Amino acid sequence: MPQESVPHPKRGLRLIAAFEAAKGLLALLAGFGVLTMAPGRLRELGEQLVDHAHLNPASGMPRVFLDALADVHDRQLRLLAAGAAAYAAIRFVEGWGLWYGRRWAEWLGVVSASLYVPFEIREILREPSPLHLGIFAINALIIWYLARDLARRRHAGATLRTRA
Repeated sequence: MPQESVPHPKRGLRLIAAFEAAKGLLALLAGFGVLTMAPGRLRELGEQLVDHAHLNPASGMPRVFLDALADVHDRQLRLLAAGAAAYAAIRFVEGWGLWYGRRWAEWLGVVSASLYVPFEIREILREPSPLHLGIFAINALIIWYLARDLARRRHAGATLRTRA
């Protein structure tokens, strides 16, 4: 049965598609930004980011983050930029597929969003904050919506097959 003959709610998929494309654009911009930086400047920017987020630079993750930035070299910056470009490409492909209601994109969305859940839960347990809870809630909503849509499409497809 052709995929397009199964009805699906477009508005929600398009909203998620736009969100994924925005994440891809941010990753791409970050990757380009990394390419324009000298390694020492990256450490300075990291310190500003930690300060702006009101994090203690001597504690846990902020310390690991700043120490990692201190040891960055040009080759690592290029690899980081390439990783950002690859991530952006995946987000753009997923966004395109969701925009056009492709089932494979919904599966990609469920799987990729689910990969973040353990890390999000860990962050909530370590440092509960409105930001961590909000990120988790948005991600859970996306997973729920896409899984529900996949289930509806599967049920609609099964119903059409039994009628034929």
